[in-house]
Amino acid sequence: MAITINPISPVAFSVFGIDIRWYAMAYIAGFVLGYLLIKKMLASPKSPVAMNKKQLDDLLTAVILGVILGGRLGYVLVYNPLNFIAHPLEIFAVWHGGMSFHGGLAGVMLAVWLFARKNKIRFWSILDMMSVVGPIGLFFGRIANFINMELMGHKTSVPWAVQFGENAPALHPSPIYEAFGEGVLLFALMAMLYRFTGLRRHPGALAGIFGMGYAVARVVCEMFRVPDAQIGFLTSWGLTMGQLLSAILFTAGAIVFTVAMRKK
Repeated sequence: MAITINPISPVAFSVFGIDIRWYAMAYIAGFVLGYLLIKKMLASPKSPVAMNKKQLDDLLTAVILGVILGGRLGYVLVYNPLNFIAHPLEIFAVWHGGMSFHGGLAGVMLAVWLFARKNKIRFWSILDMMSVVGPIGLFFGRIANFINMELMGHKTSVPWAVQFGENAPALHPSPIYEAFGEGVLLFALMAMLYRFTGLRRHPGALAGIFGMGYAVARVVCEMFRVPDAQIGFLTSWGLTMGQLLSAILFTAGAIVFTVAMRKK
């Protein structure tokens, strides 16, 4: 009863002989929609920060660099260091895949901190707004993972199992699970908290909730996902690297939220 899908080319289209991949399209969609949403949030009189167009454009540039550099370095250092030591030029081959969310998050936090310091804008308030739009990029990124047939789940017989080709095994479509949990559900939660609560008046509170929410979604979804081949499970009972990093992120998010709520 599995859903059979013919393998999809990772290349969306070509322009003047240059291949434009779905993964790149996902990043572009996330950045553009995130930019437009933050622009709308800044236009509201209830916005926690004030920012002109040039500053918003500079913030977008900083975030793009933070996501790409942090995400790539996170993957290189945590998920596959031995391979990149042996083949250092592969570090720059981002079109081959290999990005870490947790590394990208660290890169974004550093980029936002530098931007906030330069422009004298409250760091945690910017990060709160970034936490609302972040799930948009996560959604498109996971859809790109599915198109690339990567990070797929364990073999299963559930009716919604997916097989890429008639003779391929039926697998949990774990990237779709993550697109729904880390993308759709987390975005709905963050948007409602920003719109209908006073949490924006506590700088860092929304960022803390984002960290905890992402961690829960990631830990649950990775129960259905095959771990990275070069790492495997970290324990005999099935802990993955993604779950370990997410547990650390949950703890950090809880601390940030608690401190933010205690501040007047």
